[in-house]
Amino acid sequence: MSYKALTNLPVLLVDDEPQLLHSASMVLRAAGLPDVLTLDDSRAVMPLLASQPIGVLVLDLSMPHISGQALLEQVTAEYPDVPVIMMTATNDLQIAVQCMQAGASDYLLKPVDKNCLVSAIRRAFEHRVLRAEFMSLKERLLTNSPHEPSAFADIVTQSPAMFALFRYIEVIATSPQPVLITGETGTGKELVAQALHRLSGRPGDLLAINVAGLDDAMFSDTLFGHAKGSFTGADRQREGLVVSAGEGTLFLDEIGDLAMASQVKLLRLLQDGTFYPLGADRPRQNRARIVVATHCDVRRDVDNGTFRKDLYFRLRTHHIQLPPLRERPEDLPQLTAHFVEQAAQTLGKPAPSIPLALYQWLKTYPFPGNIRELEGMVFDAVARCQGATLPLQSFKEAGALEILTAFDTQNTAISTGTSFPERLPTLKEAEETLIAEAIRRADGNQGVAAGLLGISRQALNKRLVRRDAEGFCPEVLD
Repeated sequence: MSYKALTNLPVLLVDDEPQLLHSASMVLRAAGLPDVLTLDDSRAVMPLLASQPIGVLVLDLSMPHISGQALLEQVTAEYPDVPVIMMTATNDLQIAVQCMQAGASDYLLKPVDKNCLVSAIRRAFEHRVLRAEFMSLKERLLTNSPHEPSAFADIVTQSPAMFALFRYIEVIATSPQPVLITGETGTGKELVAQALHRLSGRPGDLLAINVAGLDDAMFSDTLFGHAKGSFTGADRQREGLVVSAGEGTLFLDEIGDLAMASQVKLLRLLQDGTFYPLGADRPRQNRARIVVATHCDVRRDVDNGTFRKDLYFRLRTHHIQLPPLRERPEDLPQLTAHFVEQAAQTLGKPAPSIPLALYQWLKTYPFPGNIRELEGMVFDAVARCQGATLPLQSFKEAGALEILTAFDTQNTAISTGTSFPERLPTLKEAEETLIAEAIRRADGNQGVAAGLLGISRQALNKRLVRRDAEGFCPEVLD
């Protein structure tokens, strides 16, 4: 059952004092819990539970016919998912302990403060939702694929790590709590936000905005809007994105670059669910779910003092960490084929075939730009392609800068003092070890291995022939 369905279930109040039932039901309705049922006869509780679902049950301890404690034992045995809150005028610690051990979720003393009653019922609903989410997550983690694959149709993958994330997304989709999506640039954070919104079943739209380039004033105006006449040039009222999203999803990208003053306003929105448009003197209610994303290491930013700790913990109630493409090599063939078809269709030309060597070369490339970089590489290669087979050269040229940068970094490390084993390897040993590693990374493809070593295929082949003739086997260097 979804979060919304659970929280829409009625609250059942059971007490033999009709006046108390009337006043308590009025308090709950005023607090936003409109569906409240009351019973003044404890014998009618079990038949009612059998006839309709109940969200939270509030029981008086001392009642004629069947005591609250006896009812508590029956309810927890037959309806363990229904939270039970006990009320009593007797301040007896032993009885309170017995009730909690029997399964009561809370214990309130009469006369019950109205705020305490509302808070206890809200906590009971929250605990029930968390329990339902846990059971759903447990069930889904036992399967190998998402239950609703159509929601993830835009994400091309066959990675077990991604399927595990899909199952987690299905579990948290209906929760109203914020979601933090982290991952390197180009890993598909917005696609995940879209899948999350589709699965949520929320009636509103998904509105996305990149907040990295917004100063505090622009952030406030964009999200919260302004009242007419609130500043020079404000000749009409503006509804911000929070209002425009309605009951949908508001996706804030690059949240790690948000200014500190804006972080305070976002925190208030998440904590209270209210906001003030610029120039307004009355708060407005947020009905949208907040989903944020960043490529930054937010935990590190918290330690550095550039990101608020309280906002971080508020945002990461649900956290989705997307793996980089280099950790998903099994996705390279499917992604490449997908982008080749897409590029060919866009360019209005036949889709070229993909040589096997390309996959082997792609596995050796670190993809700092992740999926977005692969998409750009494929599009450029298809645009250049003049024959029936996708050319490898454009991929090698696109990755040359990254490889050269890595080479320069390695040279710098060597010049500043790389550690070597006590016995320095000979040039021949070093060459043989490099060749063996290059062939391993290229899955035995000599053309790809030669490219990694920066030599021609013919030069590599001569070295391999010489090695086989000499029977050289490089020893393991400590």
